Amino acid sequence: MEPVLVTGAAGGRQGSTGRHLTAQLLGRGIPVRALVHTDDERAMVLRALGANVLVGDLRDIAFTRAAMDGVRAAYFTYPVIDGLLDAAGAFAVCAREARIERVVAVSQLAAGPQALTPRMRQHWVAEQLLDWAEVGAIHLRAAVFYENLARIADTGDPATLTLPMGSTHTELPLVAASDVARVAAGLLSDLDSTSEPVLLLTGDVQSIGAAAHTLGRTYRDTDPETWRRWALDVYGSPHAAEHLTKLWEIFRLLGEGTGLYQVTPAIQQYGGHPPITLADFATHRPGH
Repeated sequence: MEPVLVTGAAGGRQGSTGRHLTAQLLGRGIPVRALVHTDDERAMVLRALGANVLVGDLRDIAFTRAAMDGVRAAYFTYPVIDGLLDAAGAFAVCAREARIERVVAVSQLAAGPQALTPRMRQHWVAEQLLDWAEVGAIHLRAAVFYENLARIADTGDPATLTLPMGSTHTELPLVAASDVARVAAGLLSDLDSTSEPVLLLTGDVQSIGAAAHTLGRTYRDTDPETWRRWALDVYGSPHAAEHLTKLWEIFRLLGEGTGLYQVTPAIQQYGGHPPITLADFATHRPGH
């Protein structure tokens, strides 16, 4: 059986969908070629699970070309740092050369050429690159990861969740990284399955006040520049800080009761069961 190529397999500070996907595919008995950027203890865990771990940089054509040898299906994700388009371009070229039959790629819920954050616009360009490559690309446009919201809560005041989102009633579309990975696992383990080229993935919709309460916090509004400076210190990445600040501002502007967001059926359809709610996530995450 040919392995499935999984990028971002070590996991990072946001959703770590690649790590979840690696474990899920291995659990199904499907071999995984796991790509990581650093050979650290996270890579050791992947090896212990049974993955074939390759260490390198997705932006390196020679590395990515070699990683795709003998592969029919692949998963593409890239952390919220600089380099998304470089990585997507190299990945698309190599996947086309290797005649990959299916690529499942993580994108963002509001990705588009007129999207309000640079990262969302970059995701849309990455989608176009993979579509151009004719590698059966399926784009998972995911909502805000529970894990990201929980990380913000856990690295701030233990009693509050501070974000520049205005009213406590501001709506927020959310999803579990493990659910995004389950959808990817379903699509990558059965290459004969059919899907729309773009799948919207939202597992829960809550006001920011309710979401903070679910995470055991009280929501507190702040101004965007104050939050951006805090995020820069916490994430250590101007790219991540700028993207997230703009993201929260978008939700702030949209406000409450927009009706724009709803739980999407693709999670159950391709992932096999209904989405995990934020309450489920909060109850079962480590340390809670």
